[in-house]
Amino acid sequence: MSHRVWISAASLVLLACSFGCQNRLHDENLSLHRQNRELQERLSEAELKLQQAPDPAQMQRLQGELAAREAKIAELENQLRQPPPGQPHDPSLAGIEVTRDDKAGTVTVNIPGDVLFASGQSELKESSKKTLNQIIRAIKTDFAGKTIMVDGHSDSDPISKTRDKWKDNLDLSAARARTVAAYLKEQGVTRVGTRAFADTAPKASKAASRRVEIVVQVRDTGSLADTR
Repeated sequence: MSHRVWISAASLVLLACSFGCQNRLHDENLSLHRQNRELQERLSEAELKLQQAPDPAQMQRLQGELAAREAKIAELENQLRQPPPGQPHDPSLAGIEVTRDDKAGTVTVNIPGDVLFASGQSELKESSKKTLNQIIRAIKTDFAGKTIMVDGHSDSDPISKTRDKWKDNLDLSAARARTVAAYLKEQGVTRVGTRAFADTAPKASKAASRRVEIVVQVRDTGSLADTR
């Protein structure tokens, strides 16, 4: 199962906590969800009982409890999206998200292509290095020595203005993955490989499809790939 968490500042604290270090808010949130399910089951049971012996007071009480817990869950989820106390939102992390896949044993950082590169280019924007540096700090702190795959993705628009540089989207997405991987290595991240997917794994929009994903193999397989 995959879980999505929006990143705030403070060196990608949520990335560091994606596996194994659930914080208090996450624990409380999960507990409330479980209690919600129990209340919903009780409501269903109460509805059956009401058909035989109506008890509006009991139904109203249960519905009130359920509404209160749903409000609390919404409040906690909003807190999870906020930066830690005293930490402002970091514009360099805008649009970036982290997902974890418990089954595959991976943590994936999704970085929009527009954050990293100019249109049709594979050279990093100078401004993108601040974003990458925060991700690198989190990787070094919590996932040192783990296998890292840098995946390049594109939209489905054919290469046109830069056909002198790229023969197709696979070529461009491979070059972008190599650029990000090279920067990670320059900053001391080890065990880095690359993959290119072009437009074979699209997102909801073309802008979202243009991206680079840094995939941390938390449950390490011990292998590296460098494919196009």
